[in-house]
Amino acid sequence: MIDYIKGEVAELSPTSVTLEQGGIGYQLNITLNTYGAISNQSTAKLYVYESIRDDAHVLFGFMDKHERELFLMLISVSGVGPATARVILSSLSSKELESVIATENATVLQTVKGIGAKTAQRIIVDLKDKIKLTDESGAIQLPDKTDLSETGHSAVAALVMLGFVQTASRKVVSKIIKESPTLPVEGVIKEALKRL
Repeated sequence: MIDYIKGEVAELSPTSVTLEQGGIGYQLNITLNTYGAISNQSTAKLYVYESIRDDAHVLFGFMDKHERELFLMLISVSGVGPATARVILSSLSSKELESVIATENATVLQTVKGIGAKTAQRIIVDLKDKIKLTDESGAIQLPDKTDLSETGHSAVAALVMLGFVQTASRKVVSKIIKESPTLPVEGVIKEALKRL
């Protein structure tokens, strides 16, 4: 899996960029926000999501991990594919999208091309528990992080990626770690899956 590509900007358009690295040109689909961030640069570092299907291997590039994280959350919603998620992140900044979801403002989401009332509601319902308004650094705020060990944080992150709600995952993981503090991450996750 490719985490990021750093290279020379060989070609750039509002929808894609070709980054040359090691004599290979990687074409990445990008959002308008990423385009704005790299439009005056000769080199760029973009975080990558790989969409691998039977008929295509498509790369999506993002200016930071936070934008990629929002993209991954969007494509986890039924009916929202990579192309639609990219349109949403091109129409709204990361902070605007988080605000829209946190305030349950479906009307703003419906202004995005291809998003109807049902899809807008589904995005809000599926993501409102996963998204917290960001702090100034742009990182998603995780409530009350200090009570979990590194093992606990890893287990919660894995459960959230599997589709479980973060607050419920944190409670279960915290309880498991108190009961069995030496349990490895894999053991914590397996036990949490039984309890969630």
